[in-house]
Amino acid sequence: MSAVTDRLPTFPWDRLAPFKKTAEAHPDGIVDLSVGTPVDPVPEVIQKALIAAADSPGYPTVWGTPELRDAITGWLTRRLGAEGVTHHHVLPIVGSKELVAWLPTQLGLGPGDRVAHPRLAYPTYEVGARLARAQYEVYDDPTALDPEGLKLLWLNSPSNPTGQVLPKAELTRIVAWARAHGILVFSDECYLELGWEADPVSVLHPDVNGGSYDGIVAVHSLSKRSNLAGYRAAFLAGDPAVLGPLLEIRKHGGLMTSAPTQAAAVAALGDDEHVRVQRERYASRREALRAALLAHGFRIEHSEASLYLWATRDESCWDTVAHLADLGILVAPGDFYGEAGENFVRVALTATDERVRAAVARLAGG
Repeated sequence: MSAVTDRLPTFPWDRLAPFKKTAEAHPDGIVDLSVGTPVDPVPEVIQKALIAAADSPGYPTVWGTPELRDAITGWLTRRLGAEGVTHHHVLPIVGSKELVAWLPTQLGLGPGDRVAHPRLAYPTYEVGARLARAQYEVYDDPTALDPEGLKLLWLNSPSNPTGQVLPKAELTRIVAWARAHGILVFSDECYLELGWEADPVSVLHPDVNGGSYDGIVAVHSLSKRSNLAGYRAAFLAGDPAVLGPLLEIRKHGGLMTSAPTQAAAVAALGDDEHVRVQRERYASRREALRAALLAHGFRIEHSEASLYLWATRDESCWDTVAHLADLGILVAPGDFYGEAGENFVRVALTATDERVRAAVARLAGG
């Protein structure tokens, strides 16, 4: 087992433990803004669908029910502007993190193959490459990479942690470059419905891909937009030539979304109203935290989308973490996401209204 764990970095959040203890000692309790886990209720329409499917004694299918595939293709068309998507263009997954971690392995990548991801990025992209024993590297502009041996290119727009959104023209340029060099593009778009100062665009949009899904796959999740992190409901959409083999591999591995969760996902994808309501909650929390951080002497960069504010006081991220922990506020240090984040912290919007008000008051008084 040690040979496997030796390939992995230290789990980042373990390093936050002493600061969490400090924040928890605040007389009014901790305000935990360090992780992007939803805190609001699962919408009733989704809960009812889950309950109605609770009597599901048989094994679910890896490809999902026809109803789920219909719901996914309908949402892709309605929300992303995708054209001509069929059941062969989609594949349910058991939450997006397992896909990110195991994709290079499932694609058959290994030593000598290269995987690239943004310089500031979700740590699991690197973990996935390490598990497959592939090489990994980071980029500012992927088209500046040497294409030789580059087999998998991760995009992430809106970005975790920065909230940066890649413009349509930039996505179009990157997709064209990757296709010209035979590089597979996976675009992590899990925050796409949470644009604030920008309107995120998917690689599945015809203006980006020219009406073809060759060589591109988008990753989407219901965790953030529908408060379903506990359900592990997500899906892939894109090139059938990529998704077909992945489906076969995942059948052998038993990577199947539970039947009640599939029913819940159908309800979630078919209802836009709960997404609007949740967006309003996050927008209000974002504005309150943003104003409080700026007044406290922070500078905020990017953050035009997603569930985070990318903030700095132009000091070591760990000094900022310690300062905020003394106020009873826990945030994520920017170097969790790469060395380029060493002077930033990631502040999540995923706290209740009451806890956000507490954080705002502490920032004003501290």
